Amino acid sequence: MKRLEGKSALITGAAQGIGRGFAQAYVREGATVAIADINLEAAEAAAAEIGQGAYAVQLDVSQQDSIDAAVAAVVARAGKLDILINNAALFDVAETVDITRASYDRLYAVNVAGTLFTMQAAAKQMIKQGHGGKIINMASQAGRRGESLVAVYCSTKAAVISLTQSAGLNLIKHGINVNAIAPGVVDGAHWKHVDAMFAKLEGKAPGQKKAEVEAGVPAGRFATPDDLTGMAIFLASSESDYILSQCYNVDGGQWMS
Repeated sequence: MKRLEGKSALITGAAQGIGRGFAQAYVREGATVAIADINLEAAEAAAAEIGQGAYAVQLDVSQQDSIDAAVAAVVARAGKLDILINNAALFDVAETVDITRASYDRLYAVNVAGTLFTMQAAAKQMIKQGHGGKIINMASQAGRRGESLVAVYCSTKAAVISLTQSAGLNLIKHGINVNAIAPGVVDGAHWKHVDAMFAKLEGKAPGQKKAEVEAGVPAGRFATPDDLTGMAIFLASSESDYILSQCYNVDGGQWMS
């Protein structure tokens, strides 16, 4: 039997990258998956490529009405919500003296408030259903320690870890397990943008920052989304029923805890 057979999942920011990889893995394991993304067209394209078991839902996690509508759409389509992965996130870099309130507000609206209030909406639905559920928040190795040019992003991911711990302790009485995954550096199209940000601030050649970061990974390479799917499946399955409020490093050995 597939490990997520008959389960209904909602994955935010799932039109590409890690979220899309999770959606593909969950469908293979028997789940029906809502690919939720602010870009509905991209979500629809991803769902079409993944095939039967996947469908698109528009979701802006910074807007409460959009969160509520997405959860309602999942229930209307699948009849229930069993699993949430809070994956949507934004990234930015700046010298501490150059951080703007606009950047701070934007990252906290998505990475922290988006995680909290999407988790809240999913938990309310799971409590209403009465048979528990699984919530997985995407943290980061950046939430484990500071980085010179990444103060705001690092602090948002530290907040995600803390939210996971508190919500896990609070929601387990309803049979809802809340845990987190902390990836290290994951390859993908976004890294061209990240590399360009660092190149501008640090005066590096294009591709230099990415090469330096990859050289610092003990496993010798960047992760791919596939490297994270095993943990995501485990935390969504019945095998993790006695696990809560934990944050698991899946980072090629970059952080030990």
